[in-house]
Amino acid sequence: MIVKVLHNGNCSKSNAVLEYLDENGVPFEIINILEDPLTELEIRTVLKKLNQSVFHIIRKNEKLYVEKFAGKNLSEEEWIKILAENPSLIQRPIIIKGSVAMLGRPVENVKYFIDK
Repeated sequence: MIVKVLHNGNCSKSNAVLEYLDENGVPFEIINILEDPLTELEIRTVLKKLNQSVFHIIRKNEKLYVEKFAGKNLSEEEWIKILAENPSLIQRPIIIKGSVAMLGRPVENVKYFIDK
C-alpha cells in the first residue's frame, strides 16, 4: 500500500519522515500542502481518517495564527475554511494509510503506524 504524506518541504519533521520512509523502502506519495493546498472536503476527509477535530491539526505556534486567529472562538467549519485558505496552519506531516491517518511526529511513531 502506498502511504500518502501531507508534506511541507520547509519542515524538518516532515523531511525526517520522508527520509525514514525512503530508507525503509516504504512506497509513498508526497502531497505538498503549500504548493497544492487541500480543499475543505479534503481537510474533512483527513480529519475523519485522523479521528480528530480540526483543532488537533492547527499549528498554534505559527506567526499567522498568533497574529490573526489566537483567542478567536471559531467553529470547526470556520477553521476548515481558514486551513484551506492558509495551508501553513496545518500540522505536518500527516501520514495517510488507507482509511486511517496520523500526525507523523515523532518519527518513531511512524514506524509503528506503518507496520500496523
